[in-house]
Amino acid sequence: MTRSFATTLNALGLYAIAAVLAAAFAAQLILHELPCPLCLLQRIQFAMLAIGPILNIRHGPRPSHYALSLLAALAGAAFATRQVLLHIMPGDPGYGSALLGYHYYTWALIGFCIAIVAIAAILLFDRQFNPDNATPPAKAGVFAQTAVWLVIALTAANVIATLVECGFGACPDNPVDYELLKRR
Repeated sequence: MTRSFATTLNALGLYAIAAVLAAAFAAQLILHELPCPLCLLQRIQFAMLAIGPILNIRHGPRPSHYALSLLAALAGAAFATRQVLLHIMPGDPGYGSALLGYHYYTWALIGFCIAIVAIAAILLFDRQFNPDNATPPAKAGVFAQTAVWLVIALTAANVIATLVECGFGACPDNPVDYELLKRR
């Protein structure tokens, strides 16, 4: 795998992460579905999943970068599994609306599992870690840089929305309004 191909794969991964963060943010703003604390933890893990590809684009591919993303995907899968198990009983309507028959946390679990498999598959390409590829990477192109900044912007927007939703205290288990926007 060449350095440019690895950069392109990492950028595509970042665009996928950005799509997940954007969809979650859109559901919150357009459908007025406030995320629960477990949902927020899953969003954090999707943002953390982006650290590996960002480091790979900036410094070149390294196993440690992929390991950071793999750990984030494992933690995200654990959080999503916990939420799936909370709503697994027959007759439980689940939390929030469904998309194509599955709730967002089920889609998150599927996404984290796909990320785990994808990272493992990418790690099979040892040539990307060869010492002859250890030269400093060339400046990333517009495609990769746009992916990096898009994920950073969506993460920042989600952090701000979480602050407005939860205020400076613990987030409610079943949020119904934005804590900082309440009229006192």
